[in-house]
Amino acid sequence: MTLTTVFLLTNKDFYNTTSNLIKAKPDSRNGYSTTIINDSSEKSNSGSESSNADIHDIISIDEHDDDYWSRPTLKSFINFNTSDEISIVTNINESYSYPDLSPTKNPWTESDYEPASVKPLVRASDTRRVKAALISLVRNEELNDLLSTMSQIEDKFNKKFNYQWIFFNDEDFTQNFKDKTAELAAPAKCTYVKIADSDWEEPEWIDLKKAELLASGFKKEVQYSDKPSYHRMCRWNSGIFFNDPAMRDLDWYWRVEPKTKYYCDIDYDVFAYMEDNDKDYGFNINLYDAPQSVATLWPTTVEFFANHTDYVHPNSARGWLIQDSRQRHYSITQGYSTCHFWSNFEIGRLDFFRSQEYTDFFKYLDRAGGFFYERWGDAPVHSIALGLMTDKSRIHFFRDIGYNHIPYFNCHSSPKCSGCTPGLFAEVNDLKKENCITEWFKIAGDN
Repeated sequence: MTLTTVFLLTNKDFYNTTSNLIKAKPDSRNGYSTTIINDSSEKSNSGSESSNADIHDIISIDEHDDDYWSRPTLKSFINFNTSDEISIVTNINESYSYPDLSPTKNPWTESDYEPASVKPLVRASDTRRVKAALISLVRNEELNDLLSTMSQIEDKFNKKFNYQWIFFNDEDFTQNFKDKTAELAAPAKCTYVKIADSDWEEPEWIDLKKAELLASGFKKEVQYSDKPSYHRMCRWNSGIFFNDPAMRDLDWYWRVEPKTKYYCDIDYDVFAYMEDNDKDYGFNINLYDAPQSVATLWPTTVEFFANHTDYVHPNSARGWLIQDSRQRHYSITQGYSTCHFWSNFEIGRLDFFRSQEYTDFFKYLDRAGGFFYERWGDAPVHSIALGLMTDKSRIHFFRDIGYNHIPYFNCHSSPKCSGCTPGLFAEVNDLKKENCITEWFKIAGDN
């Protein structure tokens, strides 16, 4: 099978304006090789995270299976306002011309156990606190798993800094949930939010019958694709939570999910660190996504940025997004590596997500319908936006925050950490190939 990269084009100007964003690599013979085919005759090759499930717990499929290639996809329903021609850009085996910024030392065994900072790190004894909160989208029935995770975070970090907790649910929280979490977090403040139906339910432009049909096609390939609540959650985490009234006075958030583990003492204020060092986002796991779940996310992204070329930062991490080391992923997604920050742990600057640029991007994706017609997750959406719209130096790898969300780990050799294996990514050998951190280091270094 020939692997190709498919870019949906509106016209010649579209290709020209996006050529600097999505670079076709030169043919080894000479120049660029393109072929025009008829879209109507093409078999479809279309194929973040949840507090309730592992987005990477994907059922194995065979891309050579006729049922896989012929099932209904989002591509069948999206109107790109084009002719029925698409451009197939080949030559995907050439290497990219980005400088390799990989660190010369192992980041998980470095003797620097805390990040370098332009200002002294803020300690528990300091009076300064920034406008920040630990937030969690969680169900009442997940209380015990949440309490376990909360206990670790309180013990290793928040009992020193007492940042508030904000809990979100699409249903009312029980009194037992409120009592138990408030008791554990004290003296930190706890806020409990029932998400408005208008923020949670499918928007009016979504064709529910199409969504149901597509979900039935994905069911054997992508877990939870047939669960409406999962799609709603991904959309809410992608573009809605940061505008909730409960977040209005905040500048920073740390996302917390039940059933996750934290292994290291954190003796500095992570929010103040992000603020003092002009960071927009912090992560600690960087991996590949299931390509079937985001088969048309990249073409939709390319279409958006064709009309917003000024939104692309000149020092972005776009090379991380378009590298083709996993060629099957690259082919199915039509040009996207599927590398992303695993958003079940993330520390973010709210101004980035509230910006006009991100708002425009999210609204465009939302209208395209992929949160419901496919299973676009908040992790790839956040990652693509960050990878294109901010300076890559403003994205921080929290190597010092030991973490586990089954089945993946981040663990440092620091004496501040215990209970995890330094450098371990996954205990199952077959999952180790899902790690994308080395590709991130090549593009961004160890920020």
